[in-house]
Amino acid sequence: MSVKRAFDVALSGLGLLLSSPLWLVIAALVKLESRGPVFFSQARVGERGSAFDALKFRSMIEDAERAVGPLQATEHDPRVTRVGRLLRATAMDELPQLWNIFRGDMSFVGPRALRPEEIETEGERSVPLMAVPGFAERCSVQPGLTGIAQIYAPRDVTRRQKFRFDRLYIRRRSFALDLRLILLSFWITARGTWEARGRKY
Repeated sequence: MSVKRAFDVALSGLGLLLSSPLWLVIAALVKLESRGPVFFSQARVGERGSAFDALKFRSMIEDAERAVGPLQATEHDPRVTRVGRLLRATAMDELPQLWNIFRGDMSFVGPRALRPEEIETEGERSVPLMAVPGFAERCSVQPGLTGIAQIYAPRDVTRRQKFRFDRLYIRRRSFALDLRLILLSFWITARGTWEARGRKY
């Protein structure tokens, strides 16, 4: 087992244990505000293009994609619930992905796990993410809960630009860099600025 994988197993296991009381609170708040399931899963693209189901707390209204399809949430998106806005700002909606990390679907640090059917809007046309330059390279490593793109890229920049950050991580990845990115992620969570459109910290 590599150092990175051992670290992922230990930290995700500890995170699952320590955050378990918080799961009950979040589940109650999600259910009280809107109808629908507490959790939802989405197919994501993992290492070498393998598919897995990523788990999250539901932060949007039920059937949020029925009319618009698999689009990334925007600022003031009416599909996001009030509880969902808090969850997304603090990344608490992604707590269930600790289980994905523990299972080995993901790592703590890496390119964001994307949906295979997700699209990128470029002007008046839509482009499948798999057709965006850099997609294949970012799939050469495990996707992560956090990473350079998640921390340093502005929230609403194009996937094409975010992929450049992902490729930078792949070229420079190290255990020391992972630790730095994890610590920065905890700081952003504490500040509740994951949804900030500018600098997050």
